Amino acid sequence: MENLTDLKKKLEEVLQKEDIIVDDIYLEKRKKYTFLTIVLDKIGGIDLDGIVTATKIINPIVDEYDVCDESYILDVISKERG
Repeated sequence: MENLTDLKKKLEEVLQKEDIIVDDIYLEKRKKYTFLTIVLDKIGGIDLDGIVTATKIINPIVDEYDVCDESYILDVISKERG
C-alpha cells in the first residue's frame, strides 16, 4: 500500500494545478477483476469533462507506479454528492 500513498501524493501535486482534489485511491478485487479506483473532487463539483481531463493526466503517472503485481482496470470517478 506504500505505492498507493506515494501515487496519491504525486497525483495531488499534479492535479492541484487543475484545482482537482484526490479524495481517495484504493485497489479492489471485484469478481475476477482488480480495479484501481481514484476518487476525485473539486469545489463546486467535477463534471464529466473534468474527469476526462484528469484521466489524461493521471494515466501516464499511474503507469510509472507499480501499484499491483497483476493487471488492473483504472477507474477514475467523482466523489458522490449528498
